[in-house]
Amino acid sequence: MPKFLYLSFIFLFVFTSAKAQEVQTEIAPPYNIKTVSFVQNDNNVVPIFELGSVFSFQFDDLFGNEANYYFEIVHCDYNWVATDIPKTEYLRGFDNQRITDYTNSFNTLQGYSHYKLTFPNQFTTQLRISGNYMLKILNEDKEVIFSRKFVLYENHSTVACLVKRSRNLSNIDFKQNLEFTVLSNDIVFQTPLQNVKVLLMQNGDFNTCIKNVPPQYTIGNQMVYKYDKETQFWGGNEFLYFENKDIRAASNNVARIGNNNDVYSSYLYTNHARANQIYTLYEDVNGNFVVKNINGSNQDIEADYAWVYFSLSAPAFQLNKDIYVVGMFNNYSLTPEYKLDYNAEKGLFEKAIMIKQGFTNYQYRVADKKGVIDYENTVDGNFYQTENEYTILVYYKESSDRYTRVIGKGNGNSINIVN
Repeated sequence: MPKFLYLSFIFLFVFTSAKAQEVQTEIAPPYNIKTVSFVQNDNNVVPIFELGSVFSFQFDDLFGNEANYYFEIVHCDYNWVATDIPKTEYLRGFDNQRITDYTNSFNTLQGYSHYKLTFPNQFTTQLRISGNYMLKILNEDKEVIFSRKFVLYENHSTVACLVKRSRNLSNIDFKQNLEFTVLSNDIVFQTPLQNVKVLLMQNGDFNTCIKNVPPQYTIGNQMVYKYDKETQFWGGNEFLYFENKDIRAASNNVARIGNNNDVYSSYLYTNHARANQIYTLYEDVNGNFVVKNINGSNQDIEADYAWVYFSLSAPAFQLNKDIYVVGMFNNYSLTPEYKLDYNAEKGLFEKAIMIKQGFTNYQYRVADKKGVIDYENTVDGNFYQTENEYTILVYYKESSDRYTRVIGKGNGNSINIVN
């Protein structure tokens, strides 16, 4: 083989291998992309779906110019590293196709184009295997605009979960602990201590997951996890919410309405830091949101956008860290668009965010300048009584497998937390 061709082959092999081993991280959308969500049965959901089920991915483009967007699907392993298996093994059909299902808004002050991508679709007729996936949205130049994670699972195991208080007296009032078992339905586990992995998720937030916890012990084909420290989450506090389904009227937690701008403004009542208050139950939807216009029939395109003005009174908060407004409406994103600004004259933290009208859960999250979340010193405190929704995913890869399967899913809720 000529030396030039040999070196070219080596370079191509190294480049391809490096690209295949790239860790896939979610890319936050630009300002004009809003209300990004996975939808199943007409509800916004945490993007964990059973293999073979039907679901949709939706978003709005505030430019409203019917821009061309394309989608790409990348299969990943347990650590969100892109796998090197061919796309033909996990896709039946094609990706890198244009999203053709889009509609312009109707009767709204803020114009936008609403895009919808359903799986399966005319291009991608089947997602063939379970596992972690990264869905990328690209522009006409095939540049990645933003991306989102989702997971497909199989029903090969039963997961039973119990939410308990911490056994450590130093944080018994602030943390929640998951005790759970994984029982195989039809798989004989091979070396489960190495081949079985779990992922623990709180309120659908991929950013705060707990990983790499091995089984504490096994009983036949059942794995038992009865840790304390390794499977603990900070309890947090109940989500706050506002409701502007009628965008021209002040409603729940909306103090007043303004229309000085081109779109309506919803000024929320000032929130007060709850860390030093006693726990109070707020009915919430664990960070989720509902798009709703009571005067419209097609919520996807008839719901309008409003500038939502948040204000927070937290006089004891140290200014060496940042406070963000987060929830499923923005994928818990810690970007400058959602960072509160301190108004020294008023002594308040403030931010105006454009959000699609309806019912929205949100919370205040504290992070340092590098984006590292401070769970312990949060604005609204941590309480063991807080109602949180937990999801447990079970991953399995035999020595002969080429990819990591997701073989089970379990759920738990802290509403009936026990000692």
